[in-house]
This record gives sequence, C-alpha cells and structure tokens, in this order.
Amino acid sequence: MKEKYSYVNTDEVLQYAGMEPYEIADQGHWFTQSQIDRFYEKVAQLTGNKNIAREAGRFAASPSLVPALGQFIFGQLGPGKVYQIIGHASENYARSSNYQTTSISSNKVEITVTPKPGVTEKPYQCENRTGLFEAIAMGFTNKLPKIEHPQCIFKGDSACKYIISWEMSRSEVFRAFRNYLTLFLISVCILLAFFKPEETISFFLPFSLFTILILGSVHLLIEKRELKTSLNILSDSADRLIEETQINYNNTLLTNEIGQIISKYTNIKDVMETVVRLFEKRLDYDRGFILLANENKSLLEFRAGFGYDQKKLDFIKKSAFHLNKAGSKGVFVVSFHEQKPFLINDIEEISPNLSRRSLAFAHQMGTQSFICCPIICDGQSIGILAVDNLRTKRPLVQSDLSLLMGIASVIGISIRNADLLEARQRQFGSILQVLAASIDARDPLTAGHSAKVTEYALGICDELNLSNNYREMIRVASLLHDYGKIGVPDSILKKPGRLTKEEYEKVKTHAQKTQSILEQINFEGIFSQVPEIAGSHHEKMDGSGYPNGLIGEEIPLGARIIAVADFFEAVTAKRHYRDPLPMSYAFRLLEKGRGVHFDEKVVDAFVQYYEREVLQTESIEDGKIIRMKWVS
Repeated sequence: MKEKYSYVNTDEVLQYAGMEPYEIADQGHWFTQSQIDRFYEKVAQLTGNKNIAREAGRFAASPSLVPALGQFIFGQLGPGKVYQIIGHASENYARSSNYQTTSISSNKVEITVTPKPGVTEKPYQCENRTGLFEAIAMGFTNKLPKIEHPQCIFKGDSACKYIISWEMSRSEVFRAFRNYLTLFLISVCILLAFFKPEETISFFLPFSLFTILILGSVHLLIEKRELKTSLNILSDSADRLIEETQINYNNTLLTNEIGQIISKYTNIKDVMETVVRLFEKRLDYDRGFILLANENKSLLEFRAGFGYDQKKLDFIKKSAFHLNKAGSKGVFVVSFHEQKPFLINDIEEISPNLSRRSLAFAHQMGTQSFICCPIICDGQSIGILAVDNLRTKRPLVQSDLSLLMGIASVIGISIRNADLLEARQRQFGSILQVLAASIDARDPLTAGHSAKVTEYALGICDELNLSNNYREMIRVASLLHDYGKIGVPDSILKKPGRLTKEEYEKVKTHAQKTQSILEQINFEGIFSQVPEIAGSHHEKMDGSGYPNGLIGEEIPLGARIIAVADFFEAVTAKRHYRDPLPMSYAFRLLEKGRGVHFDEKVVDAFVQYYEREVLQTESIEDGKIIRMKWVS
C-alpha cells in the first residue's frame, strides 16, 4: 500500500480491519479471517482496484519482502523446487488451507489447495494465491507463468487446482539447445564417416568438437551468472537468519536465567536488580524499567531500571503513577488495571488518547517507541515492565511483545515467591521474638539475656567467617537456647542464695527440655540443627558438661559458640545470687576454661570480636578522644 498506493491512508485501513501496525510488522503474527476480509474490503474500496488481491500476491513474494527462511527457498535454482517446497511448508504461511504439489514436468506443476474444516475462504483469496504463484516463477524467469485453474471451490469444487507452467531459465534453454545440437553433430559425424571418412576426420569432427566446446563454455557462463544472483540472495538471507538465530538464542538464555532467579534469590530487591541486568545483557533494548505497586495499590513505584542516565533515572523515581485516580489515561495505569500490553512505535499515534501529564513524561524521557507489559501473578496485577529503543531505532514488533509478556509472567512469579518468603521470614522472626520474650517474662532481672547471647554468638560467627545460612541458624538457636527453663520452678530460678545440689540438678534439666520442646517445632533445612545445638550449649570440651557429657568435636560447633557467648553474658550480668563480675575477671575465667570447658578457636574469636566491637570504643572527655583498650 505504501509503495504502490501512497495516497491511501493505511491507518484508516488498519483501524477498520482491527489490526495494529506492529502486528503487520511482525512476520510471526497471524490474523483472523474476519480481519483479513475487512482489510481487503477497505483496500479494494480505497484503491478502486478490483485485482488488488492478485497484485498483492505478486508483491508479497518479492525477495525484498520474503522472510529470511523464504529467501533461502528463493535462492534455490529452479522454480519447480520452490513450488515443491510450498506443499511441504504450507503450514508456515497459511493456516486456512492444505497445499499439495505434484510435479508434471521440469517446468510444470500442479498445486491442489484444500480448505481446512470449518474455514470459509473468499474469492479474493483464490486470486491472492494466483498472484503468489505467478511471483514465484517471475523471480526466476522475469516472466509471468501460465496458470490454468480447472477446479475452484467457488465454482462448487471441493478444492482449488492450479496447473502452473513457466518458461525455462536461459541456462536451462541453452543447455537443452546444446544437448540437442551435440546429439545432432555426433549423429552427422557418424553418418559422414561411412561416406566421406577423410573429410569427416579433417573437417567435420574438429568443427563439431569446437562447436560443442563453445556451446559448453557459453552455457557455463550463463549458469555462473544465474548462480551468482542466487548466491547474493542466499548471502543476504543467511545474514538475516544468523541475526534471528542470535535473537532467539538470547531470548532463550534470558528466560532460562530468569527461571534460575526464582530459586536463587529470596528477596524482591535482588530479584529486580538481577532481572534488569539480564535484560541489558541479553535483550536488544536500549532502556527499560520495572514499576511495582505499593502495598495498598495506590501508586506504581520505581524498583529497578537500566540504560538511563542519572538525570532521567531521578526523574522516573520522582514521577508518581497514581493507580487510584478515576479515568486516568496513563499507559502504565491502563496497562496495570486492564492487564493489557501496549506496543507503540510512534508515540504521536496515541497522543490524542494520552493525558497531558503522560505525554509530558514521554517527551521528557525522549520516548518515541516502547512496549509496556503488566506484571501479573495469580490473576492480580503487581507491576509494570517497560522497554524502549532510542539509539538502535529498531522497530518493535509483536514477537517482542509476546516475549516480554512471557518474561513478565515469570517475573511476577519470582516477585510473588520472594514476597511470600519475606513474609514467611518476618512471621518466623516474630514467632522467635515471642518465644524469647516468654522466657524473659519469667524474670525481669534476666530479661534480655537471650538477645545479648545472640549478639555475642553472631559476632563469633563473623570472626569465624561462617556462612550466612549457618549464622542465621545460630541466631535462632541462641534466642531459644534457654527455652527449657520454662519448665523450671520460679522458686529455683529466682532464688537469691546458693542453690542446693537437688535444685541445681533441676536447673540442669532445662537443656534437655529445650531440645525436647524445640524438636516439636518443624524446623526445616539448616534450621533442623537448632534443637540439638540449643540443647547442647552446656556441654564442655572435657566431657564434664550436660545433658549428654559430649567430648570435644562431638559437641556441635554451634553449641560451642553459644556456650562461650552464654557464659560471658551470664558472669557479666547481675543475678539473684550475685552481682556482675568485673570484665577483666570474666575474661580471665574465659581464658582459664579455654581448651577445657570451651573450644579454643571459639574463645579466640570471641575475644577478637569483643575487643574490636565493644571494648575498643571512642568517647569524648573534656574535648579529647580517649581510646579504651581492655586486655583479657
């Protein structure tokens, strides 16, 4: 239409047919029969050309419009091969009918087109096919083929039958001439040899061989020229195929990597940052960002992006995309509420449908073409994914939209999973705090003991360079290490004087009770070690501890860490039966138990942590900085 009928308003045609420009640009998009009918109806009306369908068929098969794979087909020598391929590849370009090709001779084929059940074609589609068949032969011979149409569904037949014959190429014609002339000359030489052997040997035979040689050379030259033309087509289409393959490869990698994110990251921030890095690395877009709805779904908030300079990035972050304003025409808001994607190759095309604020935002960002997809999970919109191109000027097509919609759904799942994990962690953390608080509530004097032991234990973990997962498990075990004391009477726990032997034995039962109680909680993964570690924090390296008298490495590392933290906090805090011990004395006791009651490397780690984080402090006294250093 744009090339042959530039005066026709194509936007009017597409709007009437219910088609979008980006759908036309996408070679992989399929239209419905109704859309095609309306398109033809409007085109025929505006052009006044009753043969527009046949003309379009010829135009559609021109090498400049055929997809990369189609150009490979055109690059094959001989239209007969192309007509044969049509029968095998018809599903790739026509979903309304089945094609079957039968070869009659080297320059003649029969093609039978049978509509699929439930499909009702129109006469113009028959004309369109005829034009397509004509263009195939013209691509090789530059002449229209002869097409007979003895059967037609619009004349009551069950199928359309086309008998196509075409002139052979120059090389084929010349080869046939050469072959016939060669046969003739050889026959003449044999015949003359019987009557005039001398003249035959001296003149006719050399003349015949020379003639055959000249004809062969001329045929080879013509064939090379035709081959060169075909190779040029193949070279162009090969480049396009490589480009398409690379795009598909990158898309596959991206989808795979995003899938891995779901299982690797457990918080939304990490998911967002990793997704945009993969977009920048794998996809052919200049810029992009992700907006997520806030908790009450009143705003879309910027969460991650790529390709923007700092000025534009700050502008996006400051922009407010309100979701609770009735009648909002912003593309992001409409996409979010209607769960509908948008592909726009020219922002001016939709400017009448945009609010002034949305249009100002687009102009500020320098946006001309963009794709906007809703991020959906469990049927609910949770955000927006948007990409655009500025530098490459590559047009965005339906395949881009389809890819991004698929990726958006994966992002939605990953965000929801991360959100659920974060909620679960918050719930788990609050349960731990409640359990620890229930112990503190027994005795205000010892309140905060578990929290302080946890702080020390985590400091030791840092000094030992333990993994984050193990560190988190130690945090849980430390908070709950004394939970078994809930089963020890207050009269013993709060006794102001020294405990009797019997009373001390009852206190010692809290370790086993801690393990028994915690084993009833369904701790999973690395947290499954929590009951054993919490219940073993009174075991000693020499085997004199309780409840099981474990020795050395038999004691879990986590229990050895809590043992040091618990001892130091206990002796430096006030108890019913004594005042807190001086720090220097507490360190001496710790050193005395090193290797006997406590693990040596754990004691060393605690001392290093305590000196660095607690004792080496800076305070201001009389305007001077005084560094305090405690040495154990």
